[in-house]
Amino acid sequence: MQFARHRRLRQTANLRAMVRETHLHTEDFIYPIFVIEGEKIKNEVPSMPGVYQQSLDYALEDVSEAVDLGIRSIIVFGVPNEKNDIASQAYCEHGIVQRAIRAIKDAFPELVVIADTCLCHYTSHGHCGIVENGTIINDDTLELLAKTAVSQAKAGADIIAPSNMMDGFVTAIRQALDEEGFTYVPIMSYAVKYASAFYGPFRDAAHSAPQFGDRKTYQMDAANRLEAFREAQADVDQGADFLMVKPALSYLDIIRDLKNHFHLPIVAYNVSGEYAMVKAAEQNGWIDEKAVVLEMLTSMKRAGADLILTYFAKDVARWLKGEK
Repeated sequence: MQFARHRRLRQTANLRAMVRETHLHTEDFIYPIFVIEGEKIKNEVPSMPGVYQQSLDYALEDVSEAVDLGIRSIIVFGVPNEKNDIASQAYCEHGIVQRAIRAIKDAFPELVVIADTCLCHYTSHGHCGIVENGTIINDDTLELLAKTAVSQAKAGADIIAPSNMMDGFVTAIRQALDEEGFTYVPIMSYAVKYASAFYGPFRDAAHSAPQFGDRKTYQMDAANRLEAFREAQADVDQGADFLMVKPALSYLDIIRDLKNHFHLPIVAYNVSGEYAMVKAAEQNGWIDEKAVVLEMLTSMKRAGADLILTYFAKDVARWLKGEK
């Protein structure tokens, strides 16, 4: 009787490990932190158990723990005290993100510090750009994004990560960085960012929910695949150094598409809603959190992600070390 015996290579844990095709490594992960104004502040985000808005003193402790676990890169999100319609705290020399970058680079000079470059955390209306008569004005917004990127680079950011989805944002930021002498600072573009229901918990963490309407005029329609190629190609042509897909779990096909078509590092953002669902199910005793998280992140890596931005980064780093 002749047929393939596929189970031969699944008989023991060591045999399965020998032929395993996809592996997670601690250096694959980018760990996000939310830095808030003030001192001795550590507010847990209600919809994201284990994730905190932290003042800089506590944030440095958090980063130190991540470094000790072998995590090599973080991304900094700011939660300012003051907001206005021109997002002035986003590009202020002494803004919360700029201060955080300086302090983190002073303490951990080898750590790769990524600056999220967007305006929604800093605008009073919660949109990612300048608003006139209820419309987000693309080209005026580019000027502010460029100013923000330069201020972050001056503070010591190793990578600029623009997440706004304005047309031409990579060109505007690349030109501004180059003119200020930051030709060596790469851009990690949120190239393919969908208008997703999975962002809700993040908006709690960053206080960035739009005060009117939604972001569907600038973030992508969840039903569209070919549009992702156009967005990514535009960013490649404009000088992006990394391409990000956000969210990750419901867009694994898009991650694979970009991996197959472009020769830049691909980043998957394991977003807040994906994190919150796992945490909620785990707290109810419905799932094995460790097993589910490792399976989710492996699927992102298998789909083609070179890097994964995830709130689970420290947990997974511990698990990979054999810790509980």
